[in-house]
Amino acid sequence: MNFIAAMVVYKKEKVVNRALAILGMALVSGGFAQAAGGEVDVARLGKELTPVGADRAGNKDGSIPAWTGGDMKAPQGWRVGAPRPDPYGNDKRQFSIDATNVDRYKDKLAAGQIEMIKTVPGYRMDIYPTHRSCGYPDFFYDRTRKNAANAKLADNGYEIAEAIGAAVPFPLPRNGAEVIWNHKLNWKGEGFVAHFASYIPPKGGDSIGEAIVQDEFEMSPMWSPSNKGLADARGIEYQLLNVYTAPPSIAGDATLAQYNFAKPNDVWLYFASQRRVRRAPTYQYDAPVLNTENLEVVDQYFQFNGPLDRYNWKLLGKKELYVPYNTYQLNSPSQKVADVVKPKFFSRDLTRYELHRTWVVEATLKEGMRHTFPKRMFYIDEDSWTILVADMFDAQGKVWRTAEMGPYMAWEIPACVSGANSSFDHVSGRVLLDRVIGGGKDTDWLAAREGRLKAATFEPDGLRRATTR
Repeated sequence: MNFIAAMVVYKKEKVVNRALAILGMALVSGGFAQAAGGEVDVARLGKELTPVGADRAGNKDGSIPAWTGGDMKAPQGWRVGAPRPDPYGNDKRQFSIDATNVDRYKDKLAAGQIEMIKTVPGYRMDIYPTHRSCGYPDFFYDRTRKNAANAKLADNGYEIAEAIGAAVPFPLPRNGAEVIWNHKLNWKGEGFVAHFASYIPPKGGDSIGEAIVQDEFEMSPMWSPSNKGLADARGIEYQLLNVYTAPPSIAGDATLAQYNFAKPNDVWLYFASQRRVRRAPTYQYDAPVLNTENLEVVDQYFQFNGPLDRYNWKLLGKKELYVPYNTYQLNSPSQKVADVVKPKFFSRDLTRYELHRTWVVEATLKEGMRHTFPKRMFYIDEDSWTILVADMFDAQGKVWRTAEMGPYMAWEIPACVSGANSSFDHVSGRVLLDRVIGGGKDTDWLAAREGRLKAATFEPDGLRRATTR
């Protein structure tokens, strides 16, 4: 059943609030569903909670408005394939947070954000009015409601056992693992094709480095609006093919990954110089991502991916946080690369921050397990279930790495999606600036829906044919 058919089918047819103070953070009281699937809890969806489980109301001082349905329609005159306009481009900056005033706003910042503002010369955060722009189709809300009643984790507490796709699996989360699964199964349409570049500016200079250009294809049977569950998805969480097209030294190299439910992921690497496809069973967890100069590990990609088994996941509550949001300008192909990418960070003039409520999840390494980061803190948007900010800590409890990623609406899906993201290493003072589309072309979010991306793309036997040198 395709997207349109799913829409047609659709058209036919006790909570404890608590506030926690953790390490000085001002946590907003949030609704914890004490009995997921209970009729009282599920009935709250679409009422005092939004259809995806966020608090519908604004905050007390009005700096976060009520959710009114999201920006479901594109600005007049826009067509798919044209540069995406910024519907909030005329907003006036409210204020900036920099080294001179960061302590005034520290209760609404993550530890890594504070560290960057205090230690990275020229780093600031420009704060704009908050717009709760994220919205999804009606069938998505209907399926999310079904998950609220039926989805569950496995007995081990971290693997997912039951849920349907093209929906939020746990809109009434009871623990940190459920919140992370909401991020991992975040819906961005049935599958997409992206063309982007990554930059790793050399340390101590004014250069942004050479462009590492990539074509990326992502798809999942779980993203189909007709998906009936994990078995119907053949146990596949999602599939990814990443092909490097520049610089010449790595052009043609590729990574093919199939993320699985309840069994190890399958990864194949193709190195064009060797003309060989090799399985890479250890290319997960904290293995360095190829061509990132050790500034990103595999399970850090898109803020977090892969198995949850090495960490204990604790849900701390909600926190109002200044986060990148409605990042239309940062993700516009009409921008020049030099205007987007700077030697230490993305352009401060193009990076928009807003105040939003986030779920806070603390991940601590299990006894006997190994990972580069013994502790991680994740801040997940209540409206899109996207990890917007992630802090990674060393064994001494110091912030080691901070990653940010901001959503925007892809009206053609319609859904909130993400693109440009950064990973700053506080130890080396270097940054990875990823998924930059400035000077290129926009992501094809409808590639799978309209037949330009097919399941055969992700067959290992075709990996060599998918690459060039």
